Amino acid sequence: MTDPAAQNAFENLRLEVREGVAVVTVSRPKALNALNDRTLDELERAFAAVARDPAVAGAVLTGDGEKAFVAGADIAELAKMGPAEASAASAKGQRVFASIERCGKPVVAAVNGFALGGGLELALACHVRFACPEAKVGLPEVSLGLIPGYGGTQRLARIAGPGRAFEMILSGDMADAASAERYGIVQRIVPRETLVAEAVAFVKKVAARGPVAVRYAAEAVLSGVDGTHEQGYRREQELFGACFATEDMREGTGAFLEKRKAQFKGR
Repeated sequence: MTDPAAQNAFENLRLEVREGVAVVTVSRPKALNALNDRTLDELERAFAAVARDPAVAGAVLTGDGEKAFVAGADIAELAKMGPAEASAASAKGQRVFASIERCGKPVVAAVNGFALGGGLELALACHVRFACPEAKVGLPEVSLGLIPGYGGTQRLARIAGPGRAFEMILSGDMADAASAERYGIVQRIVPRETLVAEAVAFVKKVAARGPVAVRYAAEAVLSGVDGTHEQGYRREQELFGACFATEDMREGTGAFLEKRKAQFKGR
């Protein structure tokens, strides 16, 4: 986003950079920020830009307005699909959300209202979730004769546990912010007026750590989540060793021993 034009190349998103943190806002307020096909395309492009821009340390993802983070997928689009189209749409949503999860930089969801269906699936693809007290989350697809298709059946079970995932997905019930925090879906409840600012501050805090180590740590966590315990341990071992080939590791350990603040360079 060092190119200002790139920040304004979207129809359904707003993208701005605050102190080295990209703030991506889903902006379809008349549709409660529902995810249509164009919005998925724009999310993919936005996070590709986040990933490749060395001036951007991470991202905050939020929704436009006070009612919704993202109220779900665009039901008007889904209702027209047949099985093959729906399967392709699911694959696309899974790919886009995986690109957010694996962009190599910290991403915080600032859940400022309803996060339902595809909206909760989008938040679950972020590494950390902050929510305002008024937020509500859920996967209500069964009430439409559907199931979650953008990774929700998998990520919710891993984040909140299989039992909680069964309860929420099979009932379609919503959870308020306090319950979502208790379930481990949300990590912090933050007043609406400071929600995005606190999410930006968290990303900046992470950015002050070793950038390579942050990227490796996220990869290690995801390798265990997506594979077996043995695969996770093996990847952790490999990445732990890889840290010792970085300038950041030498700077970080040297700064600790010399009792000074580390000056990381991301190398």
